[in-house]
Amino acid sequence: MNNSKLIAHLGLLAAAVALTACGGDSNSSSNNTEAPDTSIDTPVAEAPQTEQPENEDVAEDARFGAFKVGVLPDTQGGSDATGQAHVAMHPMDEVLKHQLAAGVDLVIPVGDLTDKGSAVEWEEWTSVARPYKEQGMEFLPVMGNHELNYSYTTGWINAMREFIPEDAVHMPGYEWVNYYVIRENVLMIGLAYYNLPLAIKWIEQVVEENRADVDHIVVASHDGLIGAKYGQTREQIVEGTKDEDWVYSVADEIRAFFSEHDVIYVQGHEHQYQRSLIARDTAQTSFPSGSTPEGGNYRMNTYTQILSGNASYKGYEFRYGERELVQMIVSQKNATMSKGSDHFDVNSSVLAFDNDRVDYSSFYAEHTAQNNNADQDFDADWHLMDKFSRTTNRCETVVYPNNIPEGTRAVMVFQPMYETDFCLADDGSAARLVGGTNDTFNRTDSRTRDMGFTPGFSRAETLTDLTRLAYQWLYQYHESWTPNLNAGLRAIPDGEANELLIPEVTVDLKEHVTLSWMQASDDTASDILIVSGTQNQTGMYQGDYGEPKNMQTDTGLTVKDDDGNDYAKPAVTLPATATQSWDISDAVADPYAVAFTASADLSGDSVILAQKSGDDWQPLADASCIVDGMWMQSYVTTPPVRDGACAEQPLLGYDSDDNIWWTVLNEDAELALISR
Repeated sequence: MNNSKLIAHLGLLAAAVALTACGGDSNSSSNNTEAPDTSIDTPVAEAPQTEQPENEDVAEDARFGAFKVGVLPDTQGGSDATGQAHVAMHPMDEVLKHQLAAGVDLVIPVGDLTDKGSAVEWEEWTSVARPYKEQGMEFLPVMGNHELNYSYTTGWINAMREFIPEDAVHMPGYEWVNYYVIRENVLMIGLAYYNLPLAIKWIEQVVEENRADVDHIVVASHDGLIGAKYGQTREQIVEGTKDEDWVYSVADEIRAFFSEHDVIYVQGHEHQYQRSLIARDTAQTSFPSGSTPEGGNYRMNTYTQILSGNASYKGYEFRYGERELVQMIVSQKNATMSKGSDHFDVNSSVLAFDNDRVDYSSFYAEHTAQNNNADQDFDADWHLMDKFSRTTNRCETVVYPNNIPEGTRAVMVFQPMYETDFCLADDGSAARLVGGTNDTFNRTDSRTRDMGFTPGFSRAETLTDLTRLAYQWLYQYHESWTPNLNAGLRAIPDGEANELLIPEVTVDLKEHVTLSWMQASDDTASDILIVSGTQNQTGMYQGDYGEPKNMQTDTGLTVKDDDGNDYAKPAVTLPATATQSWDISDAVADPYAVAFTASADLSGDSVILAQKSGDDWQPLADASCIVDGMWMQSYVTTPPVRDGACAEQPLLGYDSDDNIWWTVLNEDAELALISR
């Protein structure tokens, strides 16, 4: 480890020690699979009532009001020619303006509000935030490393006291930096930089005490276990200090607890946007979820992590790549205004909670502002780039791109097909995905980095030790039975330099597809099915600094395969429907099929499968266009012959033998049976 790395490492250690001193206790298949079964079996037994959450009293419909949470990324603005640091006021104001217009009730600024925690910066930040607070928006600010390093606790409290809610419940010994509030049925916990491991026991206690009153848990901090550039697992475990176990001892516990309680974890620090699933155990053992006759629906053993993006005058490249041992990336976008990237992004994300449902939307706007001068001001042109809709009663899967190399050993999680197990509704309905392949996906590059060690000081005593830790905690070791789709050699010991190389790789993004159930409305004859996650990728390809690339003409980065040979992911021919745009508002999903089993008391003569459009429910097709018969896999690409007047309508069929409605769609959808 060179001197600069050692100094940086010691700085991180000092930050952790300083925090502790503040008080508190430190304590599936590849492309060459056989043709799938074309039949759709109904559940063996009548669908039971789904397992109720621990807070079953909360599960009643419409007990709570709708509540919206906005996320404000890092707003540090850098220093001017005199050395005076500033807040990035122009991007910050655009984010808050956007969230106010969206009806956001509470904003979470996720740290690094300032660059150096100076009085000038605090005045700038509060001058932007205060008018929105006066219009009714609450704030739940969390401390970043720039506040910790420069502003210290006193400066933070003086500036943030008016914004931290008066009813916030504070962590003993960490008052004003770790705290929580409950709004409607949403528990929101704010944590200072590097405080997640220190606070996990308190978090567990808070959740246990309040679980009966909440359906949703949001944990917000400046950083997290897994990052795009940083991440405590890399910094404090793989490259950590010898015998310093404050992260090592609880990292698995954090992942397990967050997965069990379906936590949405939001953070800053990375100056780029990323959404991923973090596995409780490993990504390759995070199997698709479904249902059991006795227990009802169950989720995957993962939690959602959101790197909130940027609201500053700097952007970061994608370092170290996907930590594929425990991470599955479903959305990634960065812009650095360097090395082929000609702009920065400003990001605004909104979580909209309504009883047991959450709708997420994330937006970007390009800009070139670099300071607070009047000529740098801009009006953000917002574009939707990421979204999901789901409820607490759901089934889910990860659909991999249909780009798995030939000969890859079939592994259950490597599933490029839109196929799931049965997902059961409370009213006896059931649904599953029964066809289609993920041919439209996004791709991103990472850059080469290295990791070092200092014998006697670092956890790793040797290069072999460091390699072992990287594969134990971050990267999937490639074997035929546990393949790594990013590279055969993901972490490469460099004996000459005595460092561990993490080579640049090309990552094909996955889709997190969910089937969620809501209770029937006055307009539906059945419970409501929400299909989400099919429409988030359009064939975009970006380099490590956010520079544009073309997936159809540019090959991926050259890496080593498991035999040590050079290999590059080939260019991809995308479907004609791929828009190749970061804006997903008009994205077209790959065709996929849904089978909807009606409850025994609903016959095909009395109802029809419908899709919600705005506030109305519309039959998917005219009654005269319904195909009579069972679903066939071939219908995804070669639909049965229908009357010419039906050509512009979705393919809709009914299997009267099993009381199953089936359809082929090319967008996320809310589906239900309605009376004819």
